[in-house]
Amino acid sequence: MIEKLHPNIHHAEETLGRSLTKTVSYRLVILILDFTSIYLFTGQVKVAVGFMVVSNIYTTLAYFFHERIWDRIKWGKIIFKKT
Repeated sequence: MIEKLHPNIHHAEETLGRSLTKTVSYRLVILILDFTSIYLFTGQVKVAVGFMVVSNIYTTLAYFFHERIWDRIKWGKIIFKKT
């Protein structure tokens, strides 16, 4: 869609800083959702915090690497045209 509106604009590759910022902001949202849902199911703060910490360590790493891998895939990106 954007190609039709702006044919000479390219989605630039993401910087490491941008990927890290997106990862952290996404994780904050997920931390809140994880804690809330586990607490509502169990009624136990310790269980909710424990699950929240453990699950968010490995899912944060997975998200970060997923983002970096997808940034290397050229499919669906618009190529810069220098004018």
